[in-house]
Amino acid sequence: MSGAHFAFTDRWGGVSAAPYEELNLGGAVGDDPDVVRTNRGLSAKALGIDADRVVWMRQVHGRDVAVVDGPWGADTAEKRSPAVDAVVTARRGLALAVLTADCTPVLLADPVAGVVAAAHAGRPGMVAGVVPAAVGAMVSLGAEPSRITARTGPAVCGRCYEVPAEMRDEVAAAEPAAWSETSWGTPAVDVTAGVHAQLAALGVTDRQASGVCTLESMDHFSYRRDRTTGRLAGYVWLDAARAVGDEAAEGE
Repeated sequence: MSGAHFAFTDRWGGVSAAPYEELNLGGAVGDDPDVVRTNRGLSAKALGIDADRVVWMRQVHGRDVAVVDGPWGADTAEKRSPAVDAVVTARRGLALAVLTADCTPVLLADPVAGVVAAAHAGRPGMVAGVVPAAVGAMVSLGAEPSRITARTGPAVCGRCYEVPAEMRDEVAAAEPAAWSETSWGTPAVDVTAGVHAQLAALGVTDRQASGVCTLESMDHFSYRRDRTTGRLAGYVWLDAARAVGDEAAEGE
C-alpha cells in the first residue's frame, strides 16, 4: 500500500502533569493548552510530520463528516472546527487525527485514489453509522472500498465494556456484531467488532485491529477507568509525493 501511514499513540513521552500524564493530546479535557500544544508538537516530530498541518476534530459522538484540505486553525481546543466525528481529505501530506480514551479510533486510506479518513467511533457513533459515512465520503472523492486499508487502534474491549442489558440490545439491533459479554458474565458492547463488521459489509477487506484494551492497559488513557484523564491520538496521512510501488510505513 504505497505511501500510506498510520500511527496510534500511547500515554508516554509528553509533558502533561497528573492526571493527564504524559502525552495528553486532547485540547478539551482540562489540561493546560500550552502543554497540549507542546505534546502535539512532540508527537508530530516523532512521526516526521508538521504539527501545523494536522487536522483535529471537535468530536461529539455523531456521524457527521467533513471533507477538508487543510487545518481549521491553531486553536488547541478545536474551537474553530465544526462538530464532526470524521474527517476526509484528498490532500496528500495532510495528516488527519482522531482523539480517543476508550472509543475506537478508525483510520482509513486508499492510496490509489489519494484519499484518507479518520473517524471517532464511540458506541453512539458506531450505532449512528459514522464509519459508513466516512467511507461514503471517501468514495465520493474517488476511493473504492476494495482498495481501502482500515486500521483501528487501542479501545476498550468487548470483555470490559459493561453496559445495561437494554443498551446492549439497542446496540445489537443496529449492529449484531457488537453484542458482547464481559469476562465476569454481564452484558457488554464491543464497538471495535461492530466497526469491523460495518467495514466488511461495505467491502473493506484489508482490516486490522489493535489488541490493546485501553481500560486494561496503564500505558493508555481510559475514561471509563479514570474519568479525568488525557486523550490518545490516531493519525493517518499519505506521502506528499506519490510514490507508486513504495511500501507503506506504519507506526502503532
